[in-house]
Amino acid sequence: MRHRFEPLWETRPPLKSSYDAVLVGGGLHSLATAYYLARDHGMTDVAVLEKRFVGFGGSGRNTAIVRANQRTQENLPLYKEALELWPVLTRELDYNLMFYNCGNLNLCHSEAAITAARMNVASAQLYGIESELLDAQQVKERVPALDVSDRPRYPILGAMYHPPGGIVRHDAVVWGLAKGASARGVHIHQETEVTGIGVQDGKVDSVETSRGRIATPRVLLAAGGYSAGLAYHFLGLRLPISVLTIQAMVTQPLKPLLDHVVSSGAYHVYCNQTLKGEIATGAHMDPWPNTTNQTTAHYLKHQAEALTEILPCLQGVKLMRHWAGLADMTPDMAPIVDGNDPVEGFYLNCGWGYFGFKSCSATGKHMARFMASGERPEILKALHLRRYEEHRLLGETAGAIRYGPWN
Repeated sequence: MRHRFEPLWETRPPLKSSYDAVLVGGGLHSLATAYYLARDHGMTDVAVLEKRFVGFGGSGRNTAIVRANQRTQENLPLYKEALELWPVLTRELDYNLMFYNCGNLNLCHSEAAITAARMNVASAQLYGIESELLDAQQVKERVPALDVSDRPRYPILGAMYHPPGGIVRHDAVVWGLAKGASARGVHIHQETEVTGIGVQDGKVDSVETSRGRIATPRVLLAAGGYSAGLAYHFLGLRLPISVLTIQAMVTQPLKPLLDHVVSSGAYHVYCNQTLKGEIATGAHMDPWPNTTNQTTAHYLKHQAEALTEILPCLQGVKLMRHWAGLADMTPDMAPIVDGNDPVEGFYLNCGWGYFGFKSCSATGKHMARFMASGERPEILKALHLRRYEEHRLLGETAGAIRYGPWN
């Protein structure tokens, strides 16, 4: 018996000659902004333009982990709000985003790591975010499969436990936000490449696309790993962003053994078990700039070695799929969320690295307010582009200014 499937959103709306706002990129941040522009500000004459198809970039190339255990006062409130929005969006969109707050365990392998985790826990608790420090025995009780003996090269001494964190189905978020935005009148144009931004007297007045010119007073560039290149190509704007490949993979399905998201900075590995039983795992970015989605055998070897060090029960398990995406890294590993500078009507939302998925719900909400009113919300003020010019980098991490083989 054949079933007739209706698309979740209008897939081929007419391309108008003008819009109140044009959003470049069909990913989570762009779709979330479009949704909140329509829902909260009555701006429905909005177009989302995507060169390929929605969710093609980083939105569809991640391991779906969400958390609010960052370390700085600029980041913690934003990620906390984003984490709290997942069940709200599930109801509002009438779409199952498959949010599972299984909790995050960040393993500590040294006294220095425990000290750093203690500071992170204190910072989180200051902002009302549930977080605590566990010793090795408590870690073992939560995840019996972890090896807390002295066998691993870096023994597990404890962990930072963040109960509200977990996983959300990333493609469900893409589809749900596209559905919600389209239902409120937003036009989503796939296979529509933006080739330029028109500026007149210091103000945005149009975008050029592969399907013609569109007049608009507002443009948001939220194209993930492609944002830095597009900003320079369109406006000659140089962004302090390095684009690096980040890889992930899944194992064959297994019986339940992992009830939490587990990560280790010492091993550069993180993992969780999906609803299908697969162990989804990722690591740090490749250490050199790259703008391709190619995978490497080196990464396969690294993941196998790291996973079996902390989870020896995974020895002999087959790896089934392997993919890669692009991470747009800033020197302080904090995003650039800005607007009306240096061009009025031009807005930026990029530089998220591998944190973008975790924050898209809240950032889209505040960016929509920014674009609708022209007034920057307080929660976004520290994320402006000129902090690099003023040497006011945020303290999330001490990253490299430029990435390469020398790092």
